[in-house]
Amino acid sequence: MADLSCLVCKSEIEVEERATTGEIVECVACGQEHEVQVEANLVTIALAPEIEETWGE
Repeated sequence: MADLSCLVCKSEIEVEERATTGEIVECVACGQEHEVQVEANLVTIALAPEIEETWGE
């Protein structure tokens, strides 16, 4: 399990070893969603993009 820090509140975020790129993890302290990025066995996180509503488009 990779231990990373929330990019907003700096609280610890746990990411499972088998996490894949694009997976979303949420900070339990502030609720911010982060997108997991896995590259060459290095796990990092970035702020998850906001989901825009299409309302039937």
